[in-house]
Amino acid sequence: MEFSEVVKDRYSCKKYDGRKVDKDSLQKILEAGRVAPTAKNLQEQRIYVIESEEALAKIDSATACRYGASTVVAVAFDKNNVFTYPGGKRDSGIEDATIVATHMILAAYNEGVDSCWINLFDPDKLAEALGLPENEEILMLMDLGYAAGGAGPLENHSRRKELSETVSYL
Repeated sequence: MEFSEVVKDRYSCKKYDGRKVDKDSLQKILEAGRVAPTAKNLQEQRIYVIESEEALAKIDSATACRYGASTVVAVAFDKNNVFTYPGGKRDSGIEDATIVATHMILAAYNEGVDSCWINLFDPDKLAEALGLPENEEILMLMDLGYAAGGAGPLENHSRRKELSETVSYL
């Protein structure tokens, strides 16, 4: 698929048919996250593939936004392995995990796998429920699966502001 089609047509799926994600497709999605750039190449991302009934039940307890997806990926980062930017006010953890997640979401669409970025949950409570190390922070959950009949983008998906409304040249 052409990259321009991927970025234009990909949408947040909110209704899945429950089919398991093809293992080959899942590997390609995870590989896209693995090769994503990170500050100073620290690769502080930690990816958790959640497919067991027990682990999915923990996701369902944390958020109502699984929408029937067969697979959920938790994208976290190691807070002890980040680059602190000049001035000391920001570090690379959130942005690097975001780049990794975005690579995986776009790779999923390219593989014919639908996805949804989920952040309606308490990351500390979910990390505890999943038994993650204290030094890791969950950035987001990513539903992965195949759209159920009738699923599709929101009505306003195609409406975009003109570049002149969002871009300035200095």
